[in-house]
Amino acid sequence: MTRWSNWSGTESATPAEVLTPPSVDALASAVGTAAAARKKVKAVGSGHSFTGCAVPAEVMVRLDGLASIERADRSTGEVVVGAGTDLHRLNQGLAAFDLAMANLGDIDKQTLAGAISTGTHGTGARLGGLATQVIGLDLVTADGAVHSCTADRDPELFHAARVSVGALGVLASLTLQCVPAFLLHAQEGPMPVDEVLDSFDVLADGNDHFEFYWFPHTSVALTKRNNRVGPEVGPRPIGRFRGWLDDDLLSNRVFEWTNRLGARRPSVVPRINAFASRALTAREYVDASDRVFCTERNVRFKESEYAVPRSEVAAVVRELRAWIDASGEHIPFPIEVRVAAADDVWLSTAYGRETAYVAIHQYHRLPHERYFAAFEQIAKAAGGRPHWGKLHTLGAEDLRERYPRFDDFLAVRDRVDPDRVFANTYTRQVFGD
Repeated sequence: MTRWSNWSGTESATPAEVLTPPSVDALASAVGTAAAARKKVKAVGSGHSFTGCAVPAEVMVRLDGLASIERADRSTGEVVVGAGTDLHRLNQGLAAFDLAMANLGDIDKQTLAGAISTGTHGTGARLGGLATQVIGLDLVTADGAVHSCTADRDPELFHAARVSVGALGVLASLTLQCVPAFLLHAQEGPMPVDEVLDSFDVLADGNDHFEFYWFPHTSVALTKRNNRVGPEVGPRPIGRFRGWLDDDLLSNRVFEWTNRLGARRPSVVPRINAFASRALTAREYVDASDRVFCTERNVRFKESEYAVPRSEVAAVVRELRAWIDASGEHIPFPIEVRVAAADDVWLSTAYGRETAYVAIHQYHRLPHERYFAAFEQIAKAAGGRPHWGKLHTLGAEDLRERYPRFDDFLAVRDRVDPDRVFANTYTRQVFGD
């Protein structure tokens, strides 16, 4: 039997069956057969969600056979992609057509279906998450039917399925609205965290993409400003040695070592973070958008992230900082803050409001419960919505208060999966029975 676990090790399962259908028709047939036998079905991707949203109870479906660009129109930017395609492979394929995603998150290991279904996002005050770039999708439901929907064709299913946490069916393909390939001018450098928080709106609105990382127990943040360049500007990538030094040696190998040291001797964490913050140096480069957006992250951790109204983000970070200072907890991982435009995707964390994201992390060998619980209380009080793929404790009643279209989503689920073929422990937590 095959044992499945997610990347962080927070969830695992041993499904009774593993299916790898080679085509959409085979996927539809397999799902319909399993549902008729009253078996629970769950599609899994790369396992980069920290929650149990993809845990397969009985039948595990892998979408490796649906992992390619099916059609691309360079003139319109419309691209049809198999749902099992990972983002790294997608970015490479789009480049061959001189196209790109308008915005991306900071890693590219996830499958497209998993990233869309959990509300994965990047940063940019005028841009939404990955789901806002979806203009059509094919969804296999419990009856073995393939539903093709857009904003005009079965719009309720479309609005529900763009971020569905896997509760409506199995995504087979997605149609993306891509943009011409573009370069980004990346500017990275340290700033006092209080100055960043005081000027957050200016920084967010003044750059195409802005984010910052703050190391607890320090007063310094690393800021990242990424902006599109004009046609007269060519690529100027990071040199091979500097890239290896910053992104491989320091950000992964040395960071793993310092986290292991911190796990053995937590009292040294503030000194390690102080050293890391002093080691932050400015760098500037121009490269293809996906190479700027996405970084390699090999150090394992656990993560919680909440989307809060953008107007509340500075207060949330300051309250979290005060809690850390008073708690005696030692936190070796930085806190990440990003921003997004309001959107109309029913279960998007940015639905209907300008949003900022606060993400906290803890090394996988260290306890996280007290820290994450305190953060959740702070974020909840600010009207926060948890990322569907990151650790939280909220249930259906909490979430109903935070999503104006929550009951509309449940009505669509009743229509397409009345027998809860795609339910698991996590979906029962967040959507009820």
